[in-house]
Amino acid sequence: MKTIAKIYTDFPEKFGIPRQSGLVKGLTGRIVFEPEYRSPDAIRGLEQFSHIWILWKFSQTEREKWTATVRPPRLGGKTHVGVFATRSPYRPNDIGLSSVRLLEVRMDERDGPEILVDGVDMVNGTPIYDIKPYIPLCDCHPEASEGYTRETREHALEVEFPRELLELYPEEKRDAVIGVLAQDPRPAYVMDPEWIYGLSFAGHDVKFRVERNRLTVVGLI
Repeated sequence: MKTIAKIYTDFPEKFGIPRQSGLVKGLTGRIVFEPEYRSPDAIRGLEQFSHIWILWKFSQTEREKWTATVRPPRLGGKTHVGVFATRSPYRPNDIGLSSVRLLEVRMDERDGPEILVDGVDMVNGTPIYDIKPYIPLCDCHPEASEGYTRETREHALEVEFPRELLELYPEEKRDAVIGVLAQDPRPAYVMDPEWIYGLSFAGHDVKFRVERNRLTVVGLI
């Protein structure tokens, strides 16, 4: 598998990244191709599509051997589910799959063709293996059923973000950081209401605590 590009996002580390793509609007990414693949011909026609698929590498999850079951955070971190019944990053092959909205295809004088996307769930600098157009005719299945994810699809915290802290972010980043926090980035094994967590996003370290369904931002570095 060859790395064809890398995506640059506002997440310097994996903690806090939404667990699925498309959950939080305003999380943008810039895809820059590796020198070998910087041909405008390679993306000719891509701008006609509204969404794309990205196949990428879980570059920050290292494990010597795979396990048959994992514990999804949305199930409390205690229920074991087969790895192939999840989208866990801990898999035999470290391949991620994301469906994102295509914002723009453009040419950069230095880096060649670039792709701007929205709804990312990848850490900054993630290697990309492939890009494919999203085709509603065959990729969208309105009649599809789901398993345990039906129980966990609605999960959002009320976010209290003091205005004087929120305004330290550029206006275009404010809805995005609130959306990330609302998705409850805490690990399932830590639910102490006095615990102060730190989430790195778009150049700041957001300090917060969570009590019941309310997340309160207590500092911004």
